[in-house]
Amino acid sequence: MDEELIEELDYEIGLLIKSGFFSEDEIFEIIEDEFIDEDVDLDLSYRIGERFSQLTEGLKTSDDFIRLDSSFKQLTQKNIICIHNAGFDIEEGIQDSFELHTHIINNKLEVEGFCFYSFEDIETAIYENDLNIAFGDFELDEAKALEIGKAIAECLKENGFKVRWNETVDEQIVIEDFNWKKAFDERQYSMDGAFEDYAAVHRE
Repeated sequence: MDEELIEELDYEIGLLIKSGFFSEDEIFEIIEDEFIDEDVDLDLSYRIGERFSQLTEGLKTSDDFIRLDSSFKQLTQKNIICIHNAGFDIEEGIQDSFELHTHIINNKLEVEGFCFYSFEDIETAIYENDLNIAFGDFELDEAKALEIGKAIAECLKENGFKVRWNETVDEQIVIEDFNWKKAFDERQYSMDGAFEDYAAVHRE
Protein backbone atom coordinates (compact mmCIF):
# COMPACT_ATOMS: atom_id res chain seq x y z
CA MET A 1 0.00 0.00 0.00
CA ASP A 2 1.09 3.56 -0.70
CA GLU A 3 2.68 5.18 2.39
CA GLU A 4 0.71 8.38 1.86
CA LEU A 5 -2.54 6.42 1.74
CA ILE A 6 -1.68 4.64 5.00
CA GLU A 7 -1.02 8.00 6.67
CA GLU A 8 -4.34 9.36 5.43
CA LEU A 9 -6.13 6.22 6.57
CA ASP A 10 -4.60 6.37 10.05
CA TYR A 11 -5.39 10.08 10.35
CA GLU A 12 -9.07 9.52 9.50
CA ILE A 13 -9.33 6.56 11.88
CA GLY A 14 -7.70 8.59 14.67
CA LEU A 15 -9.97 11.58 14.05
CA LEU A 16 -13.14 9.49 14.15
CA ILE A 17 -12.03 7.83 17.39
CA LYS A 18 -11.01 11.11 19.03
CA SER A 19 -14.35 12.67 18.17
CA GLY A 20 -15.95 10.27 20.64
CA PHE A 21 -19.14 9.87 18.63
CA PHE A 22 -18.52 6.57 16.84
CA SER A 23 -18.21 2.92 17.85
CA GLU A 24 -15.60 0.60 16.33
CA ASP A 25 -18.23 -0.87 13.98
CA GLU A 26 -19.39 2.58 12.85
CA ILE A 27 -15.80 3.67 12.21
CA PHE A 28 -15.19 0.53 10.16
CA GLU A 29 -18.22 1.31 7.97
CA ILE A 30 -17.23 4.97 7.53
CA ILE A 31 -13.64 4.10 6.59
CA GLU A 32 -14.76 1.36 4.20
CA ASP A 33 -17.07 3.82 2.43
CA GLU A 34 -14.47 6.60 2.37
CA PHE A 35 -11.69 4.43 0.94
CA ILE A 36 -13.85 2.16 -1.23
CA ASP A 37 -12.02 3.20 -4.43
CA GLU A 38 -8.56 2.79 -2.90
CA ASP A 39 -6.39 -0.34 -2.84
CA VAL A 40 -6.58 -0.94 0.92
CA ASP A 41 -5.00 -4.32 1.63
CA LEU A 42 -4.83 -3.95 5.42
CA ASP A 43 -6.95 -5.72 8.03
CA LEU A 44 -9.09 -2.66 8.76
CA SER A 45 -11.04 -4.27 11.58
CA TYR A 46 -7.85 -5.15 13.45
CA ARG A 47 -6.23 -1.79 12.71
CA ILE A 48 -9.27 0.16 13.94
CA GLY A 49 -9.58 -2.06 17.02
CA GLU A 50 -5.93 -1.48 17.94
CA ARG A 51 -6.18 2.30 17.51
CA PHE A 52 -9.50 2.39 19.37
CA SER A 53 -7.92 0.63 22.36
CA GLN A 54 -4.84 2.86 22.30
CA LEU A 55 -6.71 6.15 22.07
CA THR A 56 -9.57 5.39 24.45
CA GLU A 57 -7.81 3.51 27.26
CA GLY A 58 -8.40 5.49 30.44
CA LEU A 59 -9.96 8.35 28.47
CA LYS A 60 -12.42 10.51 30.35
CA THR A 61 -14.68 13.13 28.82
CA SER A 62 -13.27 16.61 29.47
CA ASP A 63 -14.93 19.18 31.70
CA ASP A 64 -15.17 21.40 28.60
CA PHE A 65 -17.38 18.92 26.77
CA ILE A 66 -19.51 18.37 29.88
CA ARG A 67 -19.98 22.14 30.23
CA LEU A 68 -20.79 22.43 26.52
CA ASP A 69 -23.43 19.73 26.84
CA SER A 70 -24.85 21.53 29.88
CA SER A 71 -24.94 24.79 27.90
CA PHE A 72 -26.83 23.05 25.09
CA LYS A 73 -29.40 21.72 27.57
CA GLN A 74 -29.91 25.22 28.98
CA LEU A 75 -30.35 26.66 25.49
CA THR A 76 -32.88 23.93 24.69
CA GLN A 77 -35.06 25.38 27.45
CA LYS A 78 -34.93 28.72 25.59
CA ASN A 79 -36.45 27.16 22.45
CA ILE A 80 -33.08 26.81 20.70
CA ILE A 81 -32.41 23.36 19.27
CA CYS A 82 -28.76 22.37 19.78
CA ILE A 83 -27.05 19.69 17.71
CA HIS A 84 -23.83 17.90 18.58
CA ASN A 85 -21.89 16.70 15.51
CA ALA A 86 -24.31 18.08 12.89
CA GLY A 87 -23.20 16.87 9.47
CA PHE A 88 -19.72 17.06 8.01
CA ASP A 89 -19.55 20.83 7.49
CA ILE A 90 -21.58 23.99 8.10
CA GLU A 91 -23.73 23.49 4.99
CA GLU A 92 -24.78 20.02 6.11
CA GLY A 93 -25.30 21.33 9.65
CA ILE A 94 -27.73 23.98 8.40
CA GLN A 95 -29.58 21.35 6.33
CA ASP A 96 -29.87 19.15 9.43
CA SER A 97 -31.14 22.10 11.49
CA PHE A 98 -33.92 22.95 9.02
CA GLU A 99 -34.86 19.29 8.67
CA LEU A 100 -35.16 19.12 12.46
CA HIS A 101 -37.28 22.28 12.41
CA THR A 102 -39.80 20.54 10.15
CA HIS A 103 -39.81 17.49 12.41
CA ILE A 104 -40.35 19.63 15.51
CA ILE A 105 -43.23 21.57 13.91
CA ASN A 106 -44.81 18.30 12.73
CA ASN A 107 -44.72 17.16 16.36
CA LYS A 108 -46.62 20.31 17.36
CA LEU A 109 -43.70 21.83 19.26
CA GLU A 110 -42.37 25.38 18.94
CA VAL A 111 -38.77 26.33 18.24
CA GLU A 112 -37.11 29.73 17.76
CA GLY A 113 -33.64 28.95 16.44
CA PHE A 114 -30.71 26.56 16.30
CA CYS A 115 -27.04 26.12 17.05
CA PHE A 116 -24.61 23.34 16.19
CA TYR A 117 -21.07 22.35 15.44
CA SER A 118 -20.14 20.02 12.58
CA PHE A 119 -17.60 17.21 12.28
CA GLU A 120 -15.27 19.67 10.56
CA ASP A 121 -15.54 21.86 13.67
CA ILE A 122 -14.67 18.89 15.88
CA GLU A 123 -11.47 18.40 13.88
CA THR A 124 -10.57 22.06 14.46
CA ALA A 125 -11.30 21.70 18.18
CA ILE A 126 -9.13 18.58 18.48
CA TYR A 127 -6.09 19.99 16.70
CA GLU A 128 -6.44 23.78 17.18
CA ASN A 129 -8.47 24.03 20.41
CA ASP A 130 -11.13 26.33 18.95
CA LEU A 131 -14.72 25.12 18.66
CA ASN A 132 -16.94 26.95 16.16
CA ILE A 133 -20.64 27.23 16.96
CA ALA A 134 -23.00 28.08 14.10
CA PHE A 135 -26.41 29.56 14.84
CA GLY A 136 -29.48 31.08 13.23
CA ASP A 137 -33.26 31.33 13.15
CA PHE A 138 -35.79 29.58 10.94
CA GLU A 139 -37.41 32.67 9.44
CA LEU A 140 -34.23 34.16 7.98
CA ASP A 141 -34.82 37.21 10.19
CA GLU A 142 -31.45 38.85 10.80
CA ALA A 143 -32.55 40.65 13.99
CA LYS A 144 -33.98 37.46 15.44
CA ALA A 145 -30.88 35.46 14.49
CA LEU A 146 -28.70 38.05 16.21
CA GLU A 147 -30.72 37.73 19.43
CA ILE A 148 -30.30 33.98 19.27
CA GLY A 149 -26.55 34.41 18.80
CA LYS A 150 -26.39 36.71 21.82
CA ALA A 151 -28.31 34.21 23.95
CA ILE A 152 -25.91 31.43 22.94
CA ALA A 153 -22.79 33.52 23.58
CA GLU A 154 -24.12 34.64 26.98
CA CYS A 155 -24.97 31.07 27.99
CA LEU A 156 -21.50 29.86 27.02
CA LYS A 157 -19.85 32.66 29.00
CA GLU A 158 -22.02 31.87 32.02
CA ASN A 159 -20.73 28.31 31.82
CA GLY A 160 -17.14 29.52 32.00
CA PHE A 161 -16.10 29.52 28.35
CA LYS A 162 -13.88 32.10 26.70
CA VAL A 163 -15.94 33.28 23.72
CA ARG A 164 -14.79 35.16 20.61
CA TRP A 165 -17.54 36.70 18.49
CA ASN A 166 -18.08 40.07 16.78
CA GLU A 167 -21.85 39.97 17.45
CA THR A 168 -22.91 39.70 13.83
CA VAL A 169 -24.90 36.98 12.09
CA ASP A 170 -22.12 36.61 9.52
CA GLU A 171 -19.62 35.15 11.97
CA GLN A 172 -19.75 31.96 13.98
CA ILE A 173 -19.30 32.02 17.74
CA VAL A 174 -15.90 30.59 18.70
CA ILE A 175 -15.13 28.91 22.02
CA GLU A 176 -11.41 29.46 22.53
CA ASP A 177 -9.02 27.08 24.33
CA PHE A 178 -11.53 24.23 24.11
CA ASN A 179 -10.19 20.91 25.38
CA TRP A 180 -11.85 18.32 23.15
CA LYS A 181 -11.84 14.97 24.88
CA LYS A 182 -14.90 12.78 24.65
CA ALA A 183 -15.21 9.15 25.63
CA PHE A 184 -17.54 7.16 23.40
CA ASP A 185 -20.93 6.37 24.92
CA GLU A 186 -24.20 4.88 23.70
CA ARG A 187 -26.18 8.11 23.98
CA GLN A 188 -27.87 9.47 20.85
CA TYR A 189 -26.29 12.63 19.43
CA SER A 190 -26.55 14.39 16.06
CA MET A 191 -30.09 14.95 14.70
CA ASP A 192 -31.81 12.12 16.56
CA GLY A 193 -30.28 13.05 19.89
CA ALA A 194 -31.06 16.75 19.42
CA PHE A 195 -34.70 15.98 18.75
CA GLU A 196 -34.96 13.63 21.74
CA ASP A 197 -33.38 16.23 24.05
CA TYR A 198 -35.64 18.99 22.72
CA ALA A 199 -38.84 16.95 22.90
CA ALA A 200 -38.01 15.75 26.42
CA VAL A 201 -37.94 19.38 27.62
CA HIS A 202 -40.87 20.77 25.66
CA ARG A 203 -43.30 17.91 26.16
CA GLU A 204 -43.10 18.24 29.95
